[in-house]
Amino acid sequence: MARCATYVFKRDTGNVWRCVIDNSYGTDLIRSEPEAVLHLVCGKIGAGKSTLSQQLSANQRTILVSEDVLLSKLYPGQIKCLADYVRCTDHLRNALGDHIEALLRADLSVVLDYPANTLSSRQWAKGICEKAEVAHQLHYLDVPDAVCKARLHERNASGTHPFATSDAEFDQITKHFVPPSPDEAMNIILHQFGK
Repeated sequence: MARCATYVFKRDTGNVWRCVIDNSYGTDLIRSEPEAVLHLVCGKIGAGKSTLSQQLSANQRTILVSEDVLLSKLYPGQIKCLADYVRCTDHLRNALGDHIEALLRADLSVVLDYPANTLSSRQWAKGICEKAEVAHQLHYLDVPDAVCKARLHERNASGTHPFATSDAEFDQITKHFVPPSPDEAMNIILHQFGK
């Protein structure tokens, strides 16, 4: 564990600088906040993106932005097929970009529970980081399709998720999934199922 020391100097009555606080013995009198980070999640439906996002957002000074929650509140009953989803999520992305950048510039970390499942979605998020001049972490959840579908069935049965997805819709959406590549120059954190 790293030890930090903080020294505060003031001028005394004789105009001489004196150390008035020395916490070199490990007390955390003055501690700088961690720098803001944009957390991105990549994985198929049912891979655990929202669960991981919830865990990441438990950190101090961290905001969770959930695509599913926002879509269900802004477009209730309007997302019935993949084309509806693409249309609505594009509107949401256009509306959120500047807001996410502002949060990052305010030294707040953001967990974007918004699937970074295509090259264009990852480039959009990376562009926000570059404009805000902050780091990013792309959490790639590598989970087999069979496990994702089993989780999806449980989620649908529970009724706790704002959207229910069929196996056919899973297959249709998964056709567009592109795993992240080192060529994208992203800071990838791999979460492999069973490891």
